[in-house]
Amino acid sequence: MKSYEIKRSKIDNLGLCASRNIKKGEKIIEYKGKVITRREAEENPKYDNGKAIYLFNLNKRYDLDGDFKFNTARLINHSCDPNCEVTGTGLKVWVHAIKNIKKGEEFSYDYGFSFDEDFKNYPCRCGSKNCCGYIVREGSRWRIRRKRKKKD
Repeated sequence: MKSYEIKRSKIDNLGLCASRNIKKGEKIIEYKGKVITRREAEENPKYDNGKAIYLFNLNKRYDLDGDFKFNTARLINHSCDPNCEVTGTGLKVWVHAIKNIKKGEEFSYDYGFSFDEDFKNYPCRCGSKNCCGYIVREGSRWRIRRKRKKKD
């Protein structure tokens, strides 16, 4: 039995939810796709940040393009309070639980976007208590909070 099912998401359109209780540390799903070179990711307009992209950095030379219907893991949304994490070994990428997840709960992970001049182009709708309003990696969110405080 699969540990996930596709459902309407409170975060963004569709998402993956637990079809049973999941224990912390459990592998949930492989993030599948086509291995491409970093150069291709930089030059191909398909990977323009102005569009929805499903790209994972595998290493210094390769990325994983997950923009395929067979990659169900692409439906996992970002959250500033995630219950999953993505890890890779070689050219494989896996999503696993970093907390116990109850049946029906939506899977989420931190997309790890960097804090740069474009961060405002990626609003976050996760609704968690510690949400900074943008999809920015955990280690950089304090910069956004600081900016907001200065404006107040």
